[in-house]
Amino acid sequence: MLTFICYPKCTTCQKAQKWLDDNGVEYTLRDIKNDKPSLDELCEWYEKSKLPLKRFFNTSGLLYKSLDLKNKLSDMSEQEMLSLLATDGMLVKRPLLVGREFVLVGFKQAEWEEILK
Repeated sequence: MLTFICYPKCTTCQKAQKWLDDNGVEYTLRDIKNDKPSLDELCEWYEKSKLPLKRFFNTSGLLYKSLDLKNKLSDMSEQEMLSLLATDGMLVKRPLLVGREFVLVGFKQAEWEEILK
């Protein structure tokens, strides 16, 4: 079973959820604001995704901007970045689609189609 992690008010998350529903993909829904990812989950997802850690940050979010992370992330270790992400779900890029073998960060329809079909 897939886990779809989103912020329900996010329009990109809404598009991704509609795509999942329209394509008959079964998933468990998780609201990232009410049920933020743990440090252990983030470490596991980061490893599974094979993406640069910076891709896990919601760079368009207000919290990211107010903390001036654009200028601070380059000076942080991976462990510091993962710990920071675990403090608030709104720092995490969304939606996330977590499967047994993969993690998709953000909604790129072509990428989701390639993995899920």
